[in-house]
Amino acid sequence: MATLVVIDYESEIKAEEVRLALLKLQKEYLVDVADAVVVVRDADGKVKLRQMHNLTVAGAASGGFWGMLAGILFLNPFFGFAVGAAAGAISGALSDVGIDDKFMKNLAETLKPGTAALCVLVRQMTTDKVIDEIRKFGGTLIKTNLSHENEEKLRAALASANPT
Repeated sequence: MATLVVIDYESEIKAEEVRLALLKLQKEYLVDVADAVVVVRDADGKVKLRQMHNLTVAGAASGGFWGMLAGILFLNPFFGFAVGAAAGAISGALSDVGIDDKFMKNLAETLKPGTAALCVLVRQMTTDKVIDEIRKFGGTLIKTNLSHENEEKLRAALASANPT
């Protein structure tokens, strides 16, 4: 079962720093991140989702390849590439992988303007080492499906932080 953790930060930059720290921990095999999205509510109150993966670009590249391949069969590879890329981009833009976008947009409406939250979906992690690493960034735990014991450890670690 995947674990969802949502932490509120005073700025988008701080949330991005934590996401980068988690991706570094992933390279060290201490955490397996399925999705990590920075949810931003700017000073005007507009909501932006900073996804970890750009599905529109991936869809366009894949669609372009398959479209060009089909176009070669019909002696018009450039037309096939264009149609395939457009279809792939649309398909990618409509896809939703990982954390539900509607959930994150609703969550963002509760954030104060000018702040951000980091939504992380974790497959596996070495809990104590991950908590020790993100402790230094501070933040406020908003939502999680961690066990009560691990949730309290995370809350205490975030509360004890002295972010600089």
